[in-house]
Amino acid sequence: MTRRVRIAAGQGFWGDWLEAPYRQVTGGPIDYLMMDYLAEVTMSIMQKQRSRDPSAGYARDFVPLMERILPLIVERGVRVTTNAGGVNPRACAEALAATARRLGLGGKVTIGVVTGDDLLSRLDELLSRGHTLTNLDTGRPLQDVRDRVQSANAYLGAWPVVDALRQGATVVVTGRVTDTGLTLAPMAHAFGWSADAWDLLAAGTVAGHIIECGAQASGGNCLIGWERIPDLANVGYPIVDAGPDGTFEVGKHPRTGGRVTVAGVTEQLLYEMGDPRAYITPDCVADFTSIRLQQAGRDRVRVSGVRGRPATDRLKVSIAYSYGYKAVGTLVYAWPDAVRKARLADRVLRQRLADLELQFEAVHTELVGFDATHGRLGSRGVDEAAVPEVQLRVGVRARERAPVERFTREIAPLILNGPPSVTGFAGGRPKVEEIVAYWPALIDKREVTPCVELVTA
Repeated sequence: MTRRVRIAAGQGFWGDWLEAPYRQVTGGPIDYLMMDYLAEVTMSIMQKQRSRDPSAGYARDFVPLMERILPLIVERGVRVTTNAGGVNPRACAEALAATARRLGLGGKVTIGVVTGDDLLSRLDELLSRGHTLTNLDTGRPLQDVRDRVQSANAYLGAWPVVDALRQGATVVVTGRVTDTGLTLAPMAHAFGWSADAWDLLAAGTVAGHIIECGAQASGGNCLIGWERIPDLANVGYPIVDAGPDGTFEVGKHPRTGGRVTVAGVTEQLLYEMGDPRAYITPDCVADFTSIRLQQAGRDRVRVSGVRGRPATDRLKVSIAYSYGYKAVGTLVYAWPDAVRKARLADRVLRQRLADLELQFEAVHTELVGFDATHGRLGSRGVDEAAVPEVQLRVGVRARERAPVERFTREIAPLILNGPPSVTGFAGGRPKVEEIVAYWPALIDKREVTPCVELVTA
């Protein structure tokens, strides 16, 4: 049995810092590099890309990033777990294999591909057999929006990733595997944990939750003492240093910026937590009230005491569907009386939209720099006349595209035929965007069968 395992966070979302994985691999010894790319809306974006190009549908920046570090990964024996595969993990794996061969690493890189999460092609069959996929928030059956569904993916857990690692995968590329599963899997594999070791699985889940958002656990986006976080330009991403008993320490490479503290780790634990007594994943139910944190040294936090319970018999399904259209337009007004000018412009714009008899579900206005972040609370007690500038931000939403399209033509005229002192027409004419709405549901685990295959470079 392995005595310790070091799992480094390299990406916390699709679009995270491209330097982070390189720095994690080169900054000190690690055993695994974990890279998390997926959010709920990401899947629908990738599904659209795949509908236009069968070879697309995964995080495109993943392969160029791996091209930079793959020789180092092979040389140092680092293994990678990532859900960069999106809705097309097989194409992602093939692209990575081609890159490995181009780098002269043929025969040295094995890629595990985890599929089985994509339920889009099975929706009608599932609905016909009585799986209503009821919206967890509204109680509505999926049939209400079936004709507008763009993607449907069940959240797989860590065990298919464990299977790929056991088969010798250097890199494991998955579709919608849970963020936490990408860290739990290396721990379960390295230490030989069983599928019913609930406390250990819960500990691995907590470890994954702490580092799933990258530098958010090591000083980035930190509320407590944010002004004293050192050298954020060189921030070190977090690393879990774990033992077989489920205890672990969160740290980062030496000579990097940022800070790992009990307060910072606590903030990350609160992220998307829900019921602290029941953090539900496909692998277990973790009790966050059992977690014990201790500052174990400079930039090291020890985590212990995590308790877990058996996993549920269902999986969460993330469904995205087309809802309508939106557009957002902005104008910047300058002192004097910037707030009053912006309010007048808003009234004028709304009157013109009403005169055109356009049908919107919603028209929303914010005065950025005055009341946008905290609403009326933010502007309470503020002297309006003293505000030097304000951005008028107006957004509209409609089921049909036509009224939103017309709205985009009504912002610019205010520059000359509205209140004075417009100093910026931010971004030019607003663009009409399709609204992708989120539909969370549950499905019986027995209806989802993960599949693991290997691709050799």
